[in-house]
This record gives sequence, C-alpha cells and structure tokens, in this order.
Amino acid sequence: MPNPITQDRRHFEDLAVGEVIDLGHTTVTRDMILTFAREFDPLPFHLDEKAAKASLLGGLASSGWQTGALSLRMLVDSFLGTVASAGGLGFSNLKWKNPVMVGDTIGGTVTIAELRRSSSHPQWGIMTLDFDVRNQKGQPVLTMRLANLIETRSAAA
Repeated sequence: MPNPITQDRRHFEDLAVGEVIDLGHTTVTRDMILTFAREFDPLPFHLDEKAAKASLLGGLASSGWQTGALSLRMLVDSFLGTVASAGGLGFSNLKWKNPVMVGDTIGGTVTIAELRRSSSHPQWGIMTLDFDVRNQKGQPVLTMRLANLIETRSAAA
C-alpha cells in the first residue's frame, strides 16, 4: 500500500548514481554564528570577536557543526524534501576544510554516490550522498558522506 505522505515524491527507483544536486547558497551572518554558538558550541572563537581575532581562525567563525546543519538544511530545501526519505542512517568522512567566517556565502553540490536496496528490508533503499560545500571564493569548507534511507515504490527487487 503506497504511503499517502510520500506517494508524490521521488522514490529509490527514481534516483540515479551520479546525479548531482545543487544545494543553493546561504550567507552566514554574525547573528547566526552567535545564536548557534550560544546554544550548541560556546567556544570563544564562536562567541567573542576579540578572542576570535586572536585565535588561529583570525575572526569570528561558524562552528563546524553549524556548517553541517546549514548544509543539511540546504539539502532538504533543494532535494530531500522531494524524496521519500525516511531519515539519515549516519555519516562518515566528515571534514571541515576551511573556517566559515562572518559574511561568507556557502553552497555547493551533493552527488548520489551509491544506491542499494536493503537485502533484509526490500521496501527500503539506501542512498549514499557525497557533499562538497564551498565558500564564495570556491574554497572547500565541508565534505562528508551521508547515508539515507529511501522508500521504494515496490518491495519486489
């Protein structure tokens, strides 16, 4: 029986290895950095401009976890919101390549790297995504691999 919530979304069978998704862009503001840091990552180089300037980063920088959260938001807005996703299974190879500073605009692409049907639950497929997130200068700021559970249209393999 089709899921009425996801019936009009793309399913496992509709996806292709090598498909590239444009994440769009978002500009990271001072307020965004401070708000996130106060709640989730209260280190001085995320909260205090004077301390940040004296740090290795040389200025107020976004938390790497904030960069990851913003990347996931862009993924949902550009792609996952149109897919019959049941949620993430985990990530690997997360790397924060360059700091995201106040005023930076980040964006990039996600590529479908692998698709496989679950052998024990054929009503599910597993989609593996490779992230390449960069700043406005083209410098990489985040890379990672994310696995996501996707509904199939048919449990028949």
